[in-house]
Amino acid sequence: MPGNASPIGTVTRGTTGHNRLRRVDRWIATLPVLRRTDDPLVADVGYGASPTTTLELRDRLARVRPDVEVTGIEIEPSRVALANAGTRDGVTFRLGGFETPTPGGRRPAVIRAFNVLRQYDESAVLDSWRIMQDRLQPGGQLVEGTCNEVGRVASWVTLDREAPHTFTVALRLAGLDVPSIVAERLPKALIHRNVPGERVHAFLRDLDLAWAVAAPLGTYGPRQRWIAAVRGMRDRGWPVLHGVARWRLGELSVPWSAVAPA
Repeated sequence: MPGNASPIGTVTRGTTGHNRLRRVDRWIATLPVLRRTDDPLVADVGYGASPTTTLELRDRLARVRPDVEVTGIEIEPSRVALANAGTRDGVTFRLGGFETPTPGGRRPAVIRAFNVLRQYDESAVLDSWRIMQDRLQPGGQLVEGTCNEVGRVASWVTLDREAPHTFTVALRLAGLDVPSIVAERLPKALIHRNVPGERVHAFLRDLDLAWAVAAPLGTYGPRQRWIAAVRGMRDRGWPVLHGVARWRLGELSVPWSAVAPA
């Protein structure tokens, strides 16, 4: 990327906190590109007022790819200066936005952009996705989504260089009332589409129903109830992905086409 290019985007609130992004980090750690790439560079776009979640991302990914490098990117200069004052091996920080500037102009294997587009208009989503997708290396993945303040309710879209391909809900199961609590934390591309006639509305409606039907399994714990609910979604015709190893974490993924705006 040109060194004098203007950052693309606007300053957001920058809210962050310890362990807030643990669920999506766990997802990123499983992405095949992270293990296969010859250049394990990960970009964290819009890390916020504190570099905490960028540092945590590097620590978590290093468990599966010890040579991973993470570059935190922020559009607010004072946030970059603060982060650079406490940097360490394997982590760098740069001023920028969706154009995703990286050391030496390298293409990231993964870009994480969390709780950023939530603060934009829906009309900005597709262009912002495309800008970041164009920065990915071959086989690279963009993970864009939203979570609540403590990271117990989250959802995200995973995209390759061409298009979005999966949608994931990840919830803390202990004390969960209804899965549709995630409606408040849907990615920007979906949050205004949770209305009758839209696929994501039908998805959340059926997920609440499946959770209710699985209530008797709660005797064996919330994980068993969730697994039963996910199987119930599959029985209702939803193209549920993965298996019990992912479901027991409170995750449910479907192809993007199953929930994409009509």
